[in-house]
Amino acid sequence: MTGTENNPYDVIVCGAGHAGCEAALAAARMGMRTLLISGNIDTIAKMSCNPSIGGQAKGHIVREIDALGGEMAVNTDTTAIQFRMLNESKGPAVQAPRAQCDKKAYQLRMKHTLELQPGLHLFQAIVSRLIYGTGCVRGVGTSIGAEFYAKTVIVTTGTFLRGLMHIGKNKTEGGRSGDFSAQTLSSSLKDAGIALDRLKTGTPARLLGSTIDFAVMEEQPGDAQPLLFAFYDTRGLPDDVFHVEQSPAMAAAERLLFHVEQGRGMRRPGWLPGMEQLSCWMTHTNARTREIIIENLHCSALYGGEIQGVGPRYCPSIEDKMVRFANHERHRLFLEPEGRGTDEWYVNGLSTSMPFDVQQKILHSVPGLENALMMRPAYAVEYDFAQPTQIHSWLETRQVEGLFFAGQINGTSGYEEAAGQGLVAGINAALKVRGEPHWVPARHESYIGVLIDDLVTKGTQEPYRMFTSRAEHRLLLNHNSAELRLGPHAARLGLLTPARAAAVLRKKAAVEDWSARFEQLAAPGGKLGDHIRKGGGLDAAPAEFLALSESAREEVLYRVRYRGYIDRELRHVSKLAGVERVSIPDTFDYATVPGLRNESRQKLIRHRPENLAQASRISGVSPADISLLIVALASRNT
Repeated sequence: MTGTENNPYDVIVCGAGHAGCEAALAAARMGMRTLLISGNIDTIAKMSCNPSIGGQAKGHIVREIDALGGEMAVNTDTTAIQFRMLNESKGPAVQAPRAQCDKKAYQLRMKHTLELQPGLHLFQAIVSRLIYGTGCVRGVGTSIGAEFYAKTVIVTTGTFLRGLMHIGKNKTEGGRSGDFSAQTLSSSLKDAGIALDRLKTGTPARLLGSTIDFAVMEEQPGDAQPLLFAFYDTRGLPDDVFHVEQSPAMAAAERLLFHVEQGRGMRRPGWLPGMEQLSCWMTHTNARTREIIIENLHCSALYGGEIQGVGPRYCPSIEDKMVRFANHERHRLFLEPEGRGTDEWYVNGLSTSMPFDVQQKILHSVPGLENALMMRPAYAVEYDFAQPTQIHSWLETRQVEGLFFAGQINGTSGYEEAAGQGLVAGINAALKVRGEPHWVPARHESYIGVLIDDLVTKGTQEPYRMFTSRAEHRLLLNHNSAELRLGPHAARLGLLTPARAAAVLRKKAAVEDWSARFEQLAAPGGKLGDHIRKGGGLDAAPAEFLALSESAREEVLYRVRYRGYIDRELRHVSKLAGVERVSIPDTFDYATVPGLRNESRQKLIRHRPENLAQASRISGVSPADISLLIVALASRNT
């Protein structure tokens, strides 16, 4: 067995949530000997809160994960029980796919994928401490007394760092209901000089479906023609077992699903994407609900002073909604199934830390839930996180060489944000072992890049959630273009099979070629591009174009329709490229810059930006401060 001082792993990943799974898979797929340690391997990739993937900006991130060779998209497609495209009435840049998953099938399929990955070893133990060398990490110690050594370590602990759950005044240690709390690892991080703080999140009650009156609710069915998350037109999957007369994406997904693993008759859990979708249902709170909550506000762990951590502003508890939006007569609630093989239902929008008896009164005040039986109570959970200004943009900590952070330990919320960070951390841990330069996705080429840049330059005082509005170049980041933006990076990094890497390059070349040809081809009233921009159809489009994959066709039409806006964005990106290239040494002394305001000096010292562009995005650093930095850096280099 590897992992000894003399024969260390290349990468150890601590925690097997959504960040840990992507980190471990990325490292192993790049040829690293990788160990993934989880306190409970039966809860790998567990969907602790809502069993859904995607949504506004989050769906974009999932497609970017797929473009980089990650697993979340395929895992979602093959275990989803409903698909919906959000923001369909808006422009395609902000449209976002979302899927409701079977939470058990999702975690079981991901576990099996990890088990089948060459070079990846799963092990069950609680990581209790880190083993340090001089300025670097050397391995981990565990609760069973075993030590494992590695060249790099990625910490993806989610809500488990000193996790504390709240139901009213009742407190229970744990990162989620029924699970453990990592009580000693925080001290080990503090020993290395890493500052920790507290955040809070929460989850609603789960109900028995047979006791819910769906007849008084509004049905929310899935899309008849779902958009899948993975790019099956380039995956080049083998025609080995089944063939179906459906779309190429569906056929490719089925081949992936039923592929016999390594000739041993194994099959990963899941089903053909889009098959037998289940409906969600919508209801509302009312005046009686509000009355119950306001009367019992003092019982809430949040408002009763039991919770110190800051909660998510964009996903507030129901009591927080009643206080902050006191003028709203009602709030929407969504009843969502947790899987095909269970009658357990998730009440989206009713997160709370109220006592159990109050939770029951709240539920029974809602139309359709008057007789609902609770299977699991709602609760809030507090946990430690490390302010992300303590990490580099490649997710390695500034204090300890070889130690990487990804996921909720960096102050984010959401499975998708965690998985995106995990993927980048796994890539960069592998690059560090290889002795190669780190890789950082740029803001103009991915939402993952926006996420990481926001974290390391601005930090966060609340659980960070991605929105399309956070990306200044979101017109360039439509979900369908993710593979064209990031696929070449993935191919260079060794994250794609040779067949898929070649297919991505062919697709990219075809999209660019046809985008140019549309401006040259004749059509009624002028050129084909003008015809499309005026709302015309594809009657004049060549058969050769119509033979492209649906994904490629849609991307060409997107570029043609919004050509002027996209060109403007690209010119803006080009202007900023020069600022991005002006690096600031980590040892740069801001005290020597004459004229720099004290506020700016203090923030620059605290955040240690890696280049002028990052410095310009720090709140409180003005354009005048950047001008002074340019002069100081120029004089330093002369």
